[in-house]
Amino acid sequence: MMNKWITGVILLLCSGLNLVQAAQVETLMVKAPGVDKPMAFQVTLPPSYSKNTDKRYVLLFDFHPRSRGYLEGMHDWMSHNGDWPWLETIIVTAPDGDQALGKLKEQAIEQEGNTALLDFMAQSLLPAIDAKYRTNGFRIMNGFTGNAGLVLYTLLNRPELFNAYLAASPVLSNDFAFVMKSATQKLERIQGKPRYLMLTTSDSDFEQRQLADFAALEELIETSNHPALHYQVKRFDGTYYMTQPILATAYGIEWLFDDYHRVLSPDSKIARGGVAAILEHYRYLSEQKYGFAVPSTDSLIALADAEFAKDKDKGLAVYQAAVKANPESHSAHDALARAYGELKQFDLAVAQQKLALAKTDHPFWTRKYSESLAALEAKQAH
Repeated sequence: MMNKWITGVILLLCSGLNLVQAAQVETLMVKAPGVDKPMAFQVTLPPSYSKNTDKRYVLLFDFHPRSRGYLEGMHDWMSHNGDWPWLETIIVTAPDGDQALGKLKEQAIEQEGNTALLDFMAQSLLPAIDAKYRTNGFRIMNGFTGNAGLVLYTLLNRPELFNAYLAASPVLSNDFAFVMKSATQKLERIQGKPRYLMLTTSDSDFEQRQLADFAALEELIETSNHPALHYQVKRFDGTYYMTQPILATAYGIEWLFDDYHRVLSPDSKIARGGVAAILEHYRYLSEQKYGFAVPSTDSLIALADAEFAKDKDKGLAVYQAAVKANPESHSAHDALARAYGELKQFDLAVAQQKLALAKTDHPFWTRKYSESLAALEAKQAH
């Protein structure tokens, strides 16, 4: 009996493994001005990339070549449940030991005012990525220790290159890349569309030399005027040094995409402003933060459910607004069909349920909506 149970578990695990889609790894050759030999950047494409040919993706870049392994694994785990909590992302990591890239980084670290590394990213690397791959315009720069110092250097000197900056245990001592020297003035120059910074550290032995500067930078960020910069500072005290980039990336991704996934509570400050306020919130996310559409559907449905329980007419108007704002959303049409059904307006309910069914090919929703449609048609016939 035990052997059968073990065999069953093994078969279950094997069938689960068959569901895992392997990421596709490619090499992107990028030439720097004045350098004969192009640099070989590694590009990890999400498993859905070759299947969903109309989809465009977030970009994450990290200077450390070994970061690809943990980023690829974390991304697969954190995105395989339908972009939640990590929106599917193209991950690009730097070549290992490339002398030309090393020189560019060295100049940024040691020569005050040198922008050659930033120019390379702005004029060569990022355009090459965008030209070859289906990026959606939202970019994240990720880094640990010295590379985290370069994340801060990039934020202060060319904030427009990336939308979000994740800096884990940054090297700041000895005025690394002149971050501490320039931060006072340059933080206040961050303007325009919002930029996001996750700044983290811990109290491990390896980070002790950086903690005084880290505290000074944290205080400066908290007290300076930079309305376009949204930030979070976290301490992972008591954890191991080599765990820091894992923790920082996980927390940073959750924080960064939280407003994409979180459904507004009907009693939240935004939702209390009604449909117009909710639509304005999602317009801000779509146009200012992300640069691609962030659907308002679930938040409008949540408000509609709450209103419908108190006042059928008001609730119905919100369901209708959800469909109007998100006409391709199967869940919006399904919610409106449900409302019409409760009001015994079965002709309208059937029409909306058919639209919900037409807007999805997902087996779960197809089955669910087919069952709902059959029930509504039966009531319509009577």
